[in-house]
Amino acid sequence: MHDELQHLKNLGKTSAQWLHAVGIHSATDLRRRGAVEAYRAVKARGFRASKVLLYAIEGALLDIHWNDIPSERKALLNQQVEDLFALKKTK
Repeated sequence: MHDELQHLKNLGKTSAQWLHAVGIHSATDLRRRGAVEAYRAVKARGFRASKVLLYAIEGALLDIHWNDIPSERKALLNQQVEDLFALKKTK
């Protein structure tokens, strides 16, 4: 079976399965949702994903290894995730 997500840099079988479970089935879907929202959806679904998944998704979108994402960008992603989770809790 061809899985487009597994052909993106940083994404393997498990991360692709998690993304499929939240309705992300292609690179286009992933770009549309963005790294922060995709990560939030995976976490909200109850999967035990670490922050490395957030970085892996961002790296996949940028076509770079997740470890090559600048620390400033990682900090911004982390802040966006925290803000998004805080916003969801207040609703």
